[in-house]
Amino acid sequence: MIKTIILPSLLLFLLPIVANAQERITLADGSVLGVFTVRPAETSDEPAPLLILMGGGPGNASISRDTSMWLGSGFAERGWMVAVPVSPDNRAFRGDENNGKVEQLINELQKRDYIADGKVLLAGISNGGMSALEIARRHPENYLGVAAVPALATSVVDNRPLQGFPVYLRIGGADQLGWADQFDETVAALTEAGVDLDAAILDSAPHMFRMNWESLDAWLAKIR
Repeated sequence: MIKTIILPSLLLFLLPIVANAQERITLADGSVLGVFTVRPAETSDEPAPLLILMGGGPGNASISRDTSMWLGSGFAERGWMVAVPVSPDNRAFRGDENNGKVEQLINELQKRDYIADGKVLLAGISNGGMSALEIARRHPENYLGVAAVPALATSVVDNRPLQGFPVYLRIGGADQLGWADQFDETVAALTEAGVDLDAAILDSAPHMFRMNWESLDAWLAKIR
């Protein structure tokens, strides 16, 4: 299991917070999934586009709650309906079974009249970023793109289903887990598969970093 570095709680108070709520949602397979949701900051008559955002490490309730607050709130301020699922087995959302639960979650959420149908944005931090890439590889036609902040990829995995698929990737240059050393390999694996990749190293940034929203906003405008 890949470790995660928890963003210092101080940063939670430096970011604007949008009210979030925890729900338990019954999926089509009969299982129940915990989810933290963050509604768009501004009300609108139009349904909001859906973002599935996955936290790092094991994706447990504590990590998912914090992720919904500091990163989920940023997306909500930009009009997204944010859902941060809690891993049912402390294995993030890696592997076919947990990937499938996210797909079921999307189906349930899009039954709500305030959430838009159609393609969904995937995003994730660390293990969550790699979960997002796994899920996208299954059915890329269902997703707008993946914002992986950070994530790793390798040519051992078949990334060809993501040909032409938008991926926003950022890795901290001072990543405590050494992920910056794997940046070139990750970029090569995705580029060779034909991914529409926007990737960069963030100078002096740690494993978990504050978003450069100017850069991310430009990418979000492009994929929407």
